[in-house]
Amino acid sequence: MARSTVTPAGRRATRRTERTNGQTRRTNAHSAKLSLEQLVRQIKDGEVDTVILAISDLQGRPMGKRLTGAYFLDHVDEGLHACDYLLAMDVDNEPLPGFNFAGWSRGYGDIHGRPDLNTIRRLPWLEKTAFIFCDVENFEGEPVAIAPRTILRRQVERARKLGLEPKTASELEFFLFRDTFEQAAAKRYQDLEPYGRYIEDYHILQGTKAEWLLRQIRNGMEGAAVPVENSKGEWGYGQQEINLRYTDALEMADRHVIYKNGVKEIAALNQVAVTFMAKWSMAQAGSSMHLHSSLWDVKHDTPLFFAKGGEPHGMAPVFQHYLAGLMALAQEFALFFAPYVNSYKRYQAGSFAPTSVVWSYDNRTCGFRVVGHGEGLRVECRIPGADANPYLAFAATIAAGLHGIENKLPLPPEFHGDAYTAPNLPRVPSNLTSAVAALERSQVAREAFGDEVVEHYLHAARLELKTFDGVVTDWELRRNFERI
Repeated sequence: MARSTVTPAGRRATRRTERTNGQTRRTNAHSAKLSLEQLVRQIKDGEVDTVILAISDLQGRPMGKRLTGAYFLDHVDEGLHACDYLLAMDVDNEPLPGFNFAGWSRGYGDIHGRPDLNTIRRLPWLEKTAFIFCDVENFEGEPVAIAPRTILRRQVERARKLGLEPKTASELEFFLFRDTFEQAAAKRYQDLEPYGRYIEDYHILQGTKAEWLLRQIRNGMEGAAVPVENSKGEWGYGQQEINLRYTDALEMADRHVIYKNGVKEIAALNQVAVTFMAKWSMAQAGSSMHLHSSLWDVKHDTPLFFAKGGEPHGMAPVFQHYLAGLMALAQEFALFFAPYVNSYKRYQAGSFAPTSVVWSYDNRTCGFRVVGHGEGLRVECRIPGADANPYLAFAATIAAGLHGIENKLPLPPEFHGDAYTAPNLPRVPSNLTSAVAALERSQVAREAFGDEVVEHYLHAARLELKTFDGVVTDWELRRNFERI
């Protein structure tokens, strides 16, 4: 019989108990992923005729190829061959110079995507289509260190060696518009019509107006083995939030990518547009990726953050050290939470986006919000925006938490009050330049990720800054065209 339980990294999930090889285990009740045998059978039966093989690029977007079902059956072990510039390009898919990993001097060769057969799922919004994530490796079969999925895998492996299983959940916000993507581009993204005329946070009536699309998204995700908790209106005009159920970190990052790309695909198929920009308009709220995390005991599959009688708030010592690590490295790791120039426009006082690196229990003005009760105790990091790459954001979270645990960092005092107005608090970096400088000097980042990874993402950020500095913005034209 199904029962509802409070979950440590997420909120509530329906669970069922199963017997497997004499062991009792708990599983989330939702649409299952497919085994390879099931996919092969569905292809042969004509239920699937297209298989997408994809890796994650630097931006956290799926990049790959669509294979016919028949070709996949004949070449199931071949995997994905793709150009290495997929890990050295910007959001415009423009290959960028100066990377050690790939470039004209190296001839832009191929990388190999090894299918992770634990990730096979159907995409219900695309007819007869299945999807498989790939891990990036070279042709000697060695993992590519700078690939986002590899970066997260290695941090999860670090945690598991300590007997810890990181579990996460990401809450993604986005804005919905009545314009299509093509119409929005033709209007130069000005005078767009949001799918809402007033603040609609928790507003059922306003949410009903967009329910025709949100229902498609919720049900589509359930069918794609991306289990959903709920959806709701958010603080901005036409802003929406759909919350996914928690799971282990790598699976959660995969779900995040499927969800985010799927929302865009479902919107495009329905002739409307969405954006996951951190701040699409300074007159509206930003869109966040609230990142919930907790640690479980690997051997016993039990949560570790709660200690009965523990202080403060029942926080176990391991939780206190973990949170202390997150706070200690929040500035140094900011680039992994906020990778673009636009990302930093979101950090505005009174906007529900954080400006200070402080923690408190259930206080939405703080960068770190401890939430939950008992075994559901966890931390919500409010620093990442909806534009963050989940593999990198989760990897940075795990690395920071392990740094706190391994060094037994003491937890700073809890903050009380309005963190927007309190003086002399440590601040979230206010711009990309500051975040780059903080990561440049981070010895912890180099020890956790390796110099190759750190330098690769620093170079991507420097190119983002260079691109922005080479553009005349609409703001400059409006301010200066006549007046100067």
